[in-house]
Order: sequence, then structure tokens, then C-alpha cells
Amino acid sequence: MTTKNEVLLEGQALDAPEWSHENHGTQFYRFSLQVPRLSGQVDTLPVLVSDAQLELVEPERCLRIRGQLRSFNNRSGVGNKLVLTVYAQDIEPGLDELCNQITLTGALCKEPIFRRTPLGRSICDLMLAAPRRYGRADYLPVIAWGQLAVRSSRLHVGDTLTLEGRVQSRTYHKVLDSGETEERTAYEVSMMRLLDTDA
Repeated sequence: MTTKNEVLLEGQALDAPEWSHENHGTQFYRFSLQVPRLSGQVDTLPVLVSDAQLELVEPERCLRIRGQLRSFNNRSGVGNKLVLTVYAQDIEPGLDELCNQITLTGALCKEPIFRRTPLGRSICDLMLAAPRRYGRADYLPVIAWGQLAVRSSRLHVGDTLTLEGRVQSRTYHKVLDSGETEERTAYEVSMMRLLDTDA
């Protein structure tokens, strides 16, 4: 399978980078990037950068970022079990152009969940395993709407597909064991085009 996990974003840094972790001697930092949609809504996305890229990242600075969408399992017991982050491979000053694109190839690792909204619109949830080097994979939630949702619902576990879309954030309320509700943010890929499938 040809591996594709390519993200291109342009937006405004919301905060100063904070230290995240060290890996093979490289220090990594995390910050939030606000990416406007054409509709006027804004996606606030977590970005991971290495220490070599830090000098460009300042609050309110417009940035253009190329990288990959990565996932890891949160074993702390707090927040979402699956944590998504945009791993920045290249950062440069923004070009003043709206941009939020992802091209992704992966294998379906759960059966699609097809449903309709209260207004009757088709929606389908997918979970894609996108291979990384060294035998690892990123597990990425994908959402499809309308006719794309109908097409996606016919796929099965193990089918490989290539899609184009955008990375988006959405807030929701989680009911805790105590009965209280907590606002959380989920990240997912919103599918715009299904380019290829082996189904």
C-alpha cells in the first residue's frame, strides 16, 4: 500500500509553544493553531514542533505548516483515549491564504457506522489505520457526509482507501461518572473526496 499522510495548514498561532516530550535527543513542543474555515467557523488544532522550528512560532503569527496527522493512546485516564496531533515537518510564514488540507491513505480498522442526523442528512464514521515507518500506524477518525457517507458505509474492515479532506475540531460534552459534564474537544478528518478504494 502506498502510504500517504500529508497535511497542509495555514493559520494563526494561538499560544506560545510548551514543552511536550523528548524523543531520540530531540525536544518537542506543542502549541495551538487557529485555522479559519470558509464558513467563518474556526478549527483550533494541536501542533507538535521540534526545537529546531521554534523560532518561527509566536502567538498571533500566521504560519503555513506541512506535516502529518499523528495519533497516540492516552493512558493517563484523563481526557480522550486517542489523542490526535499535527506533527509539523516544515514551518514557514503564512501566505495569507486559507488552507486546511489532508490527503490520507489507510486501511479501515473498524466497520463503518452509518446514521442519519435529525434533519435526515447521511453521516458515516470511519476509523482509518495509516501506516507509518517502523511498522507503526496512526489511528485516525474520519467523518463523511451525504453521498460520501453512503459510499463509505459499503466499505469493510481491511479495505484500503485514499481520501482528501480537512482536519477539524469540535467540542462536545462528556458526562462523567460523578454525573457532572465536562467540555472536551475532539479532532477528526472531514472527508471531502474519496479518491480511491480497493473495495
